[in-house]
Amino acid sequence: MSDETSFSRRRVLQLTGAGAVAAGLPFAARPGLAASGDTPAAVAARATHGLSVFGDLKYPPAFTHFDYANPAAPKGGVFSFQAPYWFYNQNPQTFNTFNSFILKGDAPPRMELCFDTLMLRAWDEPDAVYGLVAESVSASEDNNHFTFTIRPEARFHDGSKITAEDVAFSMMLLKADGHPMLSQPLRSLTDAEVLSEHTVVLHFDGTQARQLPLEVAGSYPIFSKRYYTAYEFKQSTLTPPLSSGPYKVGSHAVGRYIEYDIVENYWGAHLPVRSGQCNFQTIRIEFFRERQVGFEAFKKGEFLYQEEFSSKTWATEYVFPAVQDGRVIREEFPDGRPSGAQGWFINTRRDKFKDPRVREALGYAFDFEWSNQNLFYGLYKRTESFFENSEMKAEGEPSDAELALLEPYRDQLPESVFGAPVMPPMSDGSGADRTMLRKASKLLDEAGYRRQGQELVGPDGQPLTVEFLNNTNAFERITNPFIANLKRLGVQASLRIVDPSQYQSRLNDYDFDIASRRFSLSPTLSDTILEIWGSKAAQTPGTYNIAGIASPVVDALLSRIIASSSREEMNTAARALDRVLRAGYYWVPQWFKNSHTVAIWDVYGYPPEPPRYFFPVEELWWIDREKAEKLGKGV
Repeated sequence: MSDETSFSRRRVLQLTGAGAVAAGLPFAARPGLAASGDTPAAVAARATHGLSVFGDLKYPPAFTHFDYANPAAPKGGVFSFQAPYWFYNQNPQTFNTFNSFILKGDAPPRMELCFDTLMLRAWDEPDAVYGLVAESVSASEDNNHFTFTIRPEARFHDGSKITAEDVAFSMMLLKADGHPMLSQPLRSLTDAEVLSEHTVVLHFDGTQARQLPLEVAGSYPIFSKRYYTAYEFKQSTLTPPLSSGPYKVGSHAVGRYIEYDIVENYWGAHLPVRSGQCNFQTIRIEFFRERQVGFEAFKKGEFLYQEEFSSKTWATEYVFPAVQDGRVIREEFPDGRPSGAQGWFINTRRDKFKDPRVREALGYAFDFEWSNQNLFYGLYKRTESFFENSEMKAEGEPSDAELALLEPYRDQLPESVFGAPVMPPMSDGSGADRTMLRKASKLLDEAGYRRQGQELVGPDGQPLTVEFLNNTNAFERITNPFIANLKRLGVQASLRIVDPSQYQSRLNDYDFDIASRRFSLSPTLSDTILEIWGSKAAQTPGTYNIAGIASPVVDALLSRIIASSSREEMNTAARALDRVLRAGYYWVPQWFKNSHTVAIWDVYGYPPEPPRYFFPVEELWWIDREKAEKLGKGV
C-alpha cells in the first residue's frame, strides 16, 4: 500500500514495495523545470517525436509507418510457435507467474506485448525510438532531464487513462523492486516528477549511459498506479495484471501453452509506430521441456512456426511429409545484429577457476573443428569475440586510439592484450588433438596441478572437477566430446541436466561450474553491459554476469563505452574491452551464424526484408487467409 507524504510539488520519490507517493497538489506548480534549468518554452522548443543516441533519426515527424511493416497487412488468424528468445524472468519451457518484471518466478515469454511503453524501437535503426504513449519528448541541454508529454487518448485495458502519475510510479517501482536487469540500470534515475496529468520528467544524475533514457522510454513497461497500490508488485501471480498493450493474456495452461489475444479497440492501433504490426488475433506459445518433443509437435502441425537452432535437425530431419509436399517451407533470413557472446561461461567466483591458466586450459579441450564437421554439418563459424559480427569486434593489432585506453592499465593486464587479440585454438579436427591437449596439460601444470592416477589434483589437494549445467539434453551430443577430452587431461568432468525452474534458480544464485549462454547485444551499447560484465553485477543475484567478472579495468572500459559521445568512440572502447575480456579466458567460445533458419507451415505472409536489428515475426507477419484455409491451419 502507499504512504502519503506532503511535499511542495507533485513528485514520485524513492519507493519500497508498492511505493510512497507525494500528496496531490495543483498541477500548476512546476519547480521541476527550474531544477533542470529549463523553462516551459525551452522544453517545448526542443520537443521531438523521437530520440537516438547520437542524434540521427531516419523517420520524420509525419511518418506513417516503419519501412519494415506492412500497413496493408490483413488482421486475424493465429501465430503459434515456441519462443526463440525471452527476457527477464521469462522461461521458454514452463511458467508459473504472469509477473515478468521481477526476479521471482518463471513468466511466459511475450508478456511484454501486454504492456505499452513511452516509445517504441525502430528496428531498422541502431537505437532510435519513436513516440507511443508519449507523443513527444524534450531533453535538457545536458541530457539529464527528459520531459515526456503523454497522449491524452492512452488507456489501460479497463478504460482508465494512462497518466503521468502512472509513468512516474512505474519507473520508481521498477527501480526499487524490478528484475535486476531493469532495476540496476535505473541507479542513475534520481527522480520521476509529475508536472501535470500528461507531463512527466525523468531526472538522471549524469552518470547514465547515453542510451539509458532511450531504453527506459522504449522498453520499460508502464503500470497502473491504482492497480499496483492495491496489489503487491513483488509477488508471483497467475492472475493476469491490468495492462495497456496491444495484447492481453487469454487461454492458458501452466507448462503447456499460453495465448495472447488482441485487444479490441486498442487505443494505439492508429499510431505510426503500430501501423502494420500486431496483425494476429491470437499469438500462441507452446511449451516443451524437451526439444525433440517440440519438434515432433511441429511436424504434426500442432504449432506453425519454428526457428531452428539445431544444425543437426536443420541438416537431416526436415524430410517429413509436410516438407516434401510443400506444406512446410524452409527459409533463411539475414540477421544483421551483433551476434554477441555465445559460449560456455566459467564461474570465476569458485576458487578452482580463479587462475586464468586453468580457464585457458579448459578451452583447449573443446574441438570446434571436429564438432562443426561431425555435429554441425559445417553450418557454423567459430565465435571469436564478445562482439562477433559487429564493428566492435577487436581484430589485428590495437589501434592508437585503443592503446590510449589500455596503456594506463598495462601493469594490471596480461601482455596479450597489447597485441593481436586472443583467439580460440584451432584443432586438427580429429576430436582429440594431441597438440592442444599437451598445451592444456602444460597450463594446468603451471597452475600447480599434478596427475595422481586418473585424477588431476590441485595445490589445495583437491581433484579438479567440472560440472556443465544445462536444462535440456539437446546439448549432450556436443558437451560429451568436450567432457571426454577433459577426462583425458585428468579433469573429473560431468554434465548435469536439471528442470527449467531449477536451472534458472541455479543461474540466478550462480550455483554452477560452467553454463552455456548467449548474450545478444545492441549495436549501440548501454548500461546493460554493466549487468553482463560489471563488478557490481558479479555479486548481484540474477544478472547476466554469470562468469563473475570483477575487474577494475573492465569497469573502467565499461564507463568509457557508456560515456562515449560518438559511435566511433564507442566502437573503439568496445574493441579495447573485447581485447581485455578475451585475454581473461572467462569462457570457452562456441559458434554463430548470421542468419535465422526457420521452418513455417505455409499459412503466413511477411515483409520482403526483415529489419536489420531484430526479428519479431509475431509482431510483423500476418495470416494469408487463402493459404490458411487451404491447409486448415492458423484460422
